[in-house]
Amino acid sequence: MTKTSVEPVVVPRPARRPRLWLSVTALVVALAAGGFITFRLAQPVPAPRIAQTVPQTYAIPGDPPVLPWPRAGQATVEIDGLGRLGASGDARPVPIASVTKVMTAYLVLRDHPLRLDEDGPTLTVSADEAAAYPAQLASGQSLVRVEAGEVLTERQALQALLLPSANNVAHMLARWDAGSSGAFVARMNEAAARLGMADTRYTDPSGLDPATVSTAADQVVLARTAMQVPVLAQIVAMPQATLPVVGQVKNVNTQLGQDGIVGIKTGSTDEAGGCLLFAAEISVEGRRLRLFGAVLAPGPNLADAFAASRRLIQAGSGLVRQYRVVRAGEVVATVRGPMGRSTTLAAAGDVDVLGWPGLTYRIDTLAAVPGRVAAGTGAGTLKLTASATTVTVALRTTGALAPPSWWERITHG
Repeated sequence: MTKTSVEPVVVPRPARRPRLWLSVTALVVALAAGGFITFRLAQPVPAPRIAQTVPQTYAIPGDPPVLPWPRAGQATVEIDGLGRLGASGDARPVPIASVTKVMTAYLVLRDHPLRLDEDGPTLTVSADEAAAYPAQLASGQSLVRVEAGEVLTERQALQALLLPSANNVAHMLARWDAGSSGAFVARMNEAAARLGMADTRYTDPSGLDPATVSTAADQVVLARTAMQVPVLAQIVAMPQATLPVVGQVKNVNTQLGQDGIVGIKTGSTDEAGGCLLFAAEISVEGRRLRLFGAVLAPGPNLADAFAASRRLIQAGSGLVRQYRVVRAGEVVATVRGPMGRSTTLAAAGDVDVLGWPGLTYRIDTLAAVPGRVAAGTGAGTLKLTASATTVTVALRTTGALAPPSWWERITHG
């Protein structure tokens, strides 16, 4: 019997996988992590956001004032820079008589500016203008006597226009400035349109024509603009002046110097009644303000306009007071940075405004805060605005603000 030999079966071991894949995986993970970190750190840190915490507006508390308005005609009163105190009557265009001459003077000075100490160029009275004087006088117009060949400086002509309210000199100035009264009137209407005087139409430079019409509100707009011209403001405040031929002339506005009145122009015709465009200076908390107003036809005579205006000035000048809106240290805004960091902005001083009950100020926070800031750092302003008046106060951070760390940017990006 033959023996069969059985050889052992050798099971091959599996080949060892190279360790390279482990190295590659680790590299990939490392690169991915590095890219992620780089990406997170490369992202810009959002700028802190500022949110105002005080109201967007401040209305002075109390009942709005009621002025002693005239029972007839129309009137408007405002405090320069702060806004309108009120108005009365039917605000439709009506004749304004010699109040028209404010626009005439304003345009002449716009085209031929004068310094306060300057007489300016001259104009000569023509033979036709002198010859027209007797008929004009017979018709009852407001005039100054002139002679052919008479020479007036620009300042003298404006004095004749604005103080005794000379109709004839209004036409002389129009001819001198624009070549003719018609051309000058076109300029008057262009200027009115630029100033936003939508309810005003001029047909002559003197106001004698009742077709020259306006409203109290429009004339206050003009007064506010015209009184910014130093020479015009100087002339309308003069009680008298001396002219070459007629000699001394007096200002028809006999209210000058009373209740702070410093101008600006009277007017009176049968069609217009008594009219007065006025400016008065008032003092509030050591500050000088101007009160502007117009009364058109409160009665048939100029005396009616004087009386109505003085009542309005006396009442209006006592209405303006000082009010505290924000106190020093009061928080007015929050600053929120990334990662929940925050601080606040506080007023560096008291904020006081002038006005009257019902007047509203808009409140704006104008600030920018960097990502890192120390407590007490200046960070902008708080601005309060009413009409053309602006009151500001500096803002400071109440606490520090720091940007997020690199770890926070990675883990909370």
